[in-house]
Amino acid sequence: MPDRCQQSPVLAGSAALVALGLVTLYCGEPSGYGKYTENLQPGAFRLPARAAWFLQELPSLVVPVRMLARQPISLFGPPETMLMGLFCAHYFHRTFVYSLLTRGRPLPAVIIFKGFFFCLGNGFLQGYYLTYCAEYPDEWYTDIRFSLGTFLFILGMGVNIHSDYILRHLRKPGEINYKIPQGGLFKYVSGANFLGEIIEWIGYALATWSLPGLAFAFFSFCFLGVRAFHHHRFYLKMFANYPKSRKALIPFIF
Repeated sequence: MPDRCQQSPVLAGSAALVALGLVTLYCGEPSGYGKYTENLQPGAFRLPARAAWFLQELPSLVVPVRMLARQPISLFGPPETMLMGLFCAHYFHRTFVYSLLTRGRPLPAVIIFKGFFFCLGNGFLQGYYLTYCAEYPDEWYTDIRFSLGTFLFILGMGVNIHSDYILRHLRKPGEINYKIPQGGLFKYVSGANFLGEIIEWIGYALATWSLPGLAFAFFSFCFLGVRAFHHHRFYLKMFANYPKSRKALIPFIF
């Protein structure tokens, strides 16, 4: 274990992620953005969706990148550097691509505030662990955990990006009515975009083989799973012809 590693923040941060996931499951309410903004945050001060997503996702990119910048740069450097690059790749997309393309509703300031500090804390936790605590053998690049985890991460990110693309193009300019998403994994689940991101973080947890990675994957499953459940219930109420075989999050199961 590197001399600069302190286990306390790693354990505390991981426990906090697990606790947040459990609280989310217990409360069973989706976070107040998107179609739930008016019900959960009526009359709240809001920022445009593009600015809001940029601001709240930014810490999860900036904090690890600052740590990564201090490490030796090479195409195939230490595994921990490569793994942090995966984490940063996700948040680069969320910060500079997703936020600029989104057509979502304005977000309440309190949701942005919570998202910002969550991303700040999680960005620090993942970056700190990989920079100061992680130790991988030289052969980690050929380990099945790294190979399968990286594959799942890339697969999940692809599903997430493709599903977001489908959702963005459901409506023509000026349309405000809801439509049933079609194509991709939406054929099987209502929360295809959420499923993609969950697969990403399961892959990340496997590739890093770390407590912080596992805790973040668990939190993501809880947080996004609750949203998928409410999305599914919303679609069933909204559309009489909604596909009955379509599940909320896990094809053929849930």
